[in-house]
Amino acid sequence: MGSTLYNKIYLGRSPRFGSRGMQLVLLAGLAASAGLGWLALRALR
Repeated sequence: MGSTLYNKIYLGRSPRFGSRGMQLVLLAGLAASAGLGWLALRALR
């Protein structure tokens, strides 16, 4: 196998959504969108 930069980067990294930081970002985004949706529903009532 060739030792190209692409291969090094691809083999050296874990999947994006498997990393701890990405999970935290996803969770924060989900919580924020849920909060905004709740506020919007409350404002429309």
